[in-house]
Amino acid sequence: MQDFDLVIFDCDGVLIDSEIISARMLVAELARLGLEIDLTYVERNFLGRSYPVVMETIRREFGLDLPPDFETRYRENLLAVFRSDLRVVPHVQDVLLAMAVPFCVATSSSPRRVELSLGLVGLTTLVGGRVYTSTMVAQGKPAPDLFLFAAQKMGARPDRTLVIEDSLTGIRAGLAAGMTVWRFVGASHLGPDTPEEPDDARPHRRLVSFADFFQFAPTLRTARQPA
Repeated sequence: MQDFDLVIFDCDGVLIDSEIISARMLVAELARLGLEIDLTYVERNFLGRSYPVVMETIRREFGLDLPPDFETRYRENLLAVFRSDLRVVPHVQDVLLAMAVPFCVATSSSPRRVELSLGLVGLTTLVGGRVYTSTMVAQGKPAPDLFLFAAQKMGARPDRTLVIEDSLTGIRAGLAAGMTVWRFVGASHLGPDTPEEPDDARPHRRLVSFADFFQFAPTLRTARQPA
């Protein structure tokens, strides 16, 4: 069984159950502009990617010239829904409290969004300042830059780092970084029946529930149990 010196968690769809909220909001906002896409399209093309990449894809694929206020309106509406509906993924807090090795968050979300999200679900204190976003590197996921940057900042070698991701984009980034990657499929937008990943995004393991996290990596659990 491999030992790890660092665990890197994605945020949306891993620590917080936000991807389904974000997808529905994006579908609704685009529909107001006359562009009809569905949740399956969003999952396949946008999951795990930064907002600028998503917007550029929409412009390129559909020839839609988004109005200047689209980003502001989308972000504000999304954060308003987050304030009422966002939830932490079950058992995440227990896992973070019991971790025996350092951990951090590496996300494609904007700094403001991830800060608000972690605060709303009560994870700010647990995560601390160990949050790295795609704004800190030249290329976001699926490039390995963000994960390599996070590992460097945390003082860990890539081959001794475990990444927990939900998106194919994130899995590809973790694999490209030379890290072990587990795919979490327990949030609302996925599930145990999620189709098998393509060969270039095949994780080392699937994780359906964080209740099973230490079953697969017992050395990551501290001997001192949380009160």
